[in-house]
Amino acid sequence: MSEPLVELNQVGISFAGRQVLEGVSLALKPRDMVTVIGPNGSGKTTLIRLILGIEKPSVGHISRQPGCRIGYVPQRMVLQPTMPLTVERFLRLSGAARSEIHGALERTAIVKLQKASVHHLSGGEFQRVLLARALLRRPQLLVLDEPAQGLDVNGQAALYDLIRGIRDELGCAVLSVSHDLHLVMASTDTVICLNGHICCRGEPEQISREPAFAELFGDELARSLAVYHHHHHHSHDLHGNVASPGHHHLPEDS
Repeated sequence: MSEPLVELNQVGISFAGRQVLEGVSLALKPRDMVTVIGPNGSGKTTLIRLILGIEKPSVGHISRQPGCRIGYVPQRMVLQPTMPLTVERFLRLSGAARSEIHGALERTAIVKLQKASVHHLSGGEFQRVLLARALLRRPQLLVLDEPAQGLDVNGQAALYDLIRGIRDELGCAVLSVSHDLHLVMASTDTVICLNGHICCRGEPEQISREPAFAELFGDELARSLAVYHHHHHHSHDLHGNVASPGHHHLPEDS
């Protein structure tokens, strides 16, 4: 069995005397695909900051495999609009070589955006650029904070198709935060329900039946999610359109 890339053991953290997280234990192993859900103020972003090493726990312990490479896709990134910046130049700021950048653009299906201005990209295109940037680290763990925020339903499906494909190809673990519960049911293997502590965890179908889940998100939503289980045998292209059945590599934008 694989050793955890990152492991949290009874972790808690407080800010200005306010307990934000308490008693959180979590192990992320290669190929895990875990999504954290919870209401606003539940500590989701703080959990990410702990995993990234930006924050240190007040209590408990976090261990990481030596040399563990983590790629991070933030919830938002604001770029100076007066600075001319192509996608390629933006990615070169990471210090990566041109060949590495081309590979990351290929993997995220946006090679044809290489010379495009980052200021003229759609929301879905820019999310793929941020994902390509994270992939330049050759991550063993990919951490995504609300990666599909601001995208329409088809764009969300396309992005999560891509993320799952990257997980399968690289064998990395994926930890994401999401507020779209229906999307979570279709795009992850394990759900963690967070509200200052881990209320419940398990497979999507299992978690939707947990009393703690219904308490946080409401009985009606919990019942609808309990019967919502989406399988499909197609991929989505850059714009969220359905690609041909069985086609696992997303086509480039035109």
